[in-house]
Amino acid sequence: MQDDNNISKINIEDQNIIENVELNIWEALVPVVILMAMLAYNIFFVEDQEWFGAYTNQIILLLGGVVAAVVGMFNKVSFRRMLTEIWENLRSVFVPIMILFLVGALAGTWLVSGVIPAMVYYGLQVLSPEIFLPASVIIAAIISIATGSSWTTSATVGIALVGIGTALGINPGMIAGAVISGAYFGDKMSPLSDTTNLAPAMAGTDLFTHIKYMSFTTTPTILVALAVFSIISMNIETTGSADISVLLNTIDNTFQISPYLFIVPAVVIALILVKTKPLFALAAGVITAIIFAFLFQSEILSEISESKLGAIINSVLTDTEITTENEKLNDLFSSGGMKGMLWTIYLITCAMVFGGVMDAIGALSRITKALLKLAASTFGLFASTVVSCLGLNVVASDQYLAIVIPGKMFKNAFEDKGLAPENLSRTLEDSGTVTSVLIPWNTCGAYQSGVLGVGVSEYFIYAIFNWLSPFTTLIFAAFSIKIRQLTAK
Repeated sequence: MQDDNNISKINIEDQNIIENVELNIWEALVPVVILMAMLAYNIFFVEDQEWFGAYTNQIILLLGGVVAAVVGMFNKVSFRRMLTEIWENLRSVFVPIMILFLVGALAGTWLVSGVIPAMVYYGLQVLSPEIFLPASVIIAAIISIATGSSWTTSATVGIALVGIGTALGINPGMIAGAVISGAYFGDKMSPLSDTTNLAPAMAGTDLFTHIKYMSFTTTPTILVALAVFSIISMNIETTGSADISVLLNTIDNTFQISPYLFIVPAVVIALILVKTKPLFALAAGVITAIIFAFLFQSEILSEISESKLGAIINSVLTDTEITTENEKLNDLFSSGGMKGMLWTIYLITCAMVFGGVMDAIGALSRITKALLKLAASTFGLFASTVVSCLGLNVVASDQYLAIVIPGKMFKNAFEDKGLAPENLSRTLEDSGTVTSVLIPWNTCGAYQSGVLGVGVSEYFIYAIFNWLSPFTTLIFAAFSIKIRQLTAK
């Protein structure tokens, strides 16, 4: 579901789950408890949440990794093993980090080329506040189903929708929540998504049986999300047509707006649809935007820098700000380029260090096995799987591990209770895939907040589809709705 995170073709489903007989459950929980305590202290007691400066969360994750390493050394785990697991984790996110750099470059070049302003300009005329949020869910879902990628959806239409909605005066957290709800629904249901393929592979069922069975819980969840967003949209205080006309005039006076600018995002989406690697597709989007910047926004480039080439280089690498007559648009028409992605990249790197040490000392395996022991009933089995997926999204900071480890651990337990494997694959997606974006230091949460420019705490409550999905799957399990049994061969 994180989709682009597996482009490195590392077969994470073949990864060995490290067990450590020396480690007990209480020792395994020590790093988690200390990590949670430090994060909670930072959130509730530190002003501006900058305990250690701008990179507080990153340092907390590293300190959690140090605690885990100390626990491991007391339980006969070699430092070399820890370093090996950390390296494997970092290697697995190399491509996502490259994608983040390209997304930063994409945002900068799409700004100076006029692509984002054009999206905002035409979007303001089509998407009214009364339908904006449910429309955003639907648009994001369609793009994500077509591409199989929530990451690509956020990096293209997601950025544009946040820009349009912000110009309309809608809370950015609401917009991001709507985009993420639609993007993760589409990614989850798309046969092109890697997590949609990974979950049935772990559980032992086939792709289309998995998608069909998953639709039973996914459809009502997205319908509830759409209903809530529709109600919210109808009650939003609009900015008024006069304000919108002022915004339109300002954009038109600042940029050369043309429908031809939509060729740039169309190129990216077309390349994704023909299964081009996202790295190449996004790079093509950057190159195409640079060409269009010279063709359409010559005056803007001259205003940014004495050299037009210098303006392009700045848009790719560092901060770019385009000043207009409207303060609201000034905030919108700014980009950090690749530099703006560094905070997110550091966060992902530190999360991988913590997750690697936790895996190396056997803590992930021990915690998951403890949950498995609590699964006495059928509902208990489903609940344990959900908690395991949620916990691994928090502790391992990686969506794939939140599918792979519970998938391996609970597969036999589902078979022993006579449950078809699609029950497990559906639960892995309902709880592991979609909740990763709700954890600030998870690779998905860090990516989405970095790309959309909206913090996880701001969009959390509005990512309705994502936090509602685990509850839906538990309701189905509690009332034995669509719980398929194994049939005797």
